[in-house]
Amino acid sequence: MRERLATAAYVLRANPVSLAALALLALLFGAALFGPALAPYDPLATNTSLALRPPSAAHWFGTDQLGRDVFSRVVVATRLDLAIAFAAVALSLAIGAAIGAATGYFGGFADAAVGRVVDVLMAFPLFVLAMAMVAALGNSVSSVVIATAVINLPFYIRLARAETQMRRHLGYVEAARVGGSGHLRILRVFLLPNIAPPLIVQASLNLGWAVLNAAGLSFIGLGVRAPTPEWGIMVAEGAQFIISGRWWLSVFPGLALMIAVFAFNLLGDALRDIVDPRSRT
Repeated sequence: MRERLATAAYVLRANPVSLAALALLALLFGAALFGPALAPYDPLATNTSLALRPPSAAHWFGTDQLGRDVFSRVVVATRLDLAIAFAAVALSLAIGAAIGAATGYFGGFADAAVGRVVDVLMAFPLFVLAMAMVAALGNSVSSVVIATAVINLPFYIRLARAETQMRRHLGYVEAARVGGSGHLRILRVFLLPNIAPPLIVQASLNLGWAVLNAAGLSFIGLGVRAPTPEWGIMVAEGAQFIISGRWWLSVFPGLALMIAVFAFNLLGDALRDIVDPRSRT
């Protein structure tokens, strides 16, 4: 553990971009944890006399068409967007890793059947598949989480299957088998912990995609519903005012969305450098 922490510190010192990504993530997590306390105004409170005011000292990000403070809504929306992303990725990681490791270890008919199902899922445009699932399940946060988890499943199943196939005949697995360990114990104790690092790297990359997916679904009217503060909804509501010069309604939530995706992608690069020394330059 100490060696891994020393490696992480070395990677962060050697790559200022990764350090910047870590700082951005700390900012996002701080907003997610303490957003309601940090917001200077109630994100749902309307005041039409202050509608469509540009950024000022009183309202840093301006106000929207109902007079709501955009800064407060952007900050409070961080918790919802990150919660959706983390819940969806955690669900797909747990299920995908278990299915992929089992099929890669046992092989046979189950492996072929799961492979065909994964191929079918990957054949569809994943965002379109998420749209169809949310439309079928109903507009709700849970529907967005389930849809996002399902479209991310193929990544983890394929990765876990490939990593397990490479390791199932290695010496420590054979030794465990000779020592009397059953298949489930071998998977749980010896294989899953050893394939976890690449899966965690994949999860960090998928977090950015999950944030984009949740915001995209809300943008087109699926998933989270107004007036709930959510980045995709805010960009959609502000898009109609861009032509009249009210740029702040879409720019600031869009910038928050961009920062989140950018930070998670850079985090994935840093994690890959930490867990795989061969990827370092």
